[in-house]
This record gives sequence, C-alpha cells and structure tokens, in this order.
Amino acid sequence: QVQLVESGGGLVQAGGSLRLSCVASGRTFSSYAMGWFRQAPGKVREFVAVISNTYFVDSVKGRFTISRDNAKNTVYLQMNSLKPEDTAVYYCAVGSTGSRWYSDYEYWGQGTQVTVSS
Repeated sequence: QVQLVESGGGLVQAGGSLRLSCVASGRTFSSYAMGWFRQAPGKVREFVAVISNTYFVDSVKGRFTISRDNAKNTVYLQMNSLKPEDTAVYYCAVGSTGSRWYSDYEYWGQGTQVTVSS
C-alpha cells in the first residue's frame, strides 16, 4: 500500500523558513515525479513545485527549493522568506508526468499545515 507522509509544517513569522519533508512508502518512486501542492482556506489546491523536470509556481521562485533523496524515498521543500500568503495546507504528491496539474498525480499525502504570521 502506497503511503505519503508529510512533516515539517508549523507556525513561523514572516521572513522565516521551514523545511517540509515527505516520505513515501509502499514502492520505489525514484523514477517518478514528486511534487508539492498547497491549499489555502476557501481556495483551490494549487501547484507549488515538482522535481523531475524541476520547476516552481512563479510566486515561490527564488524563495523555495525542492530536492529529493531517492535512497530514502523522500522529497523536501525548503521554504525561505516566507510570506503570510504562503499560509496553506501543503500536500506532497507523486505522479509519472511531473506536471503542474492536480489530476496528473496518482498518490497524495494527508497534508501539513504551514502558517505564516505577519
């Protein structure tokens, strides 16, 4: 059974940093794209970043980085210079295409809350 478990969320002041982790289990994902999405209250889930063909949503470019450790089946999202508008539940996802489209991802974690105070 495939399972994705995120961790590392929390409350941070604007300008601060957090590192999210997502550990995948149940199969090996080294050949898959691993991505991050987020969903703020009252908003649709939006793409943040993906690693395979690595790219980011414009609003986080220069502030967020994504990396992976295939030996640990883990993907990370390093978030620096956080802003209140980054507040959301962050989800990791695994898919075969590495796109920015929600529907292209097959497996999802349960999410981790990130709250940035002003």
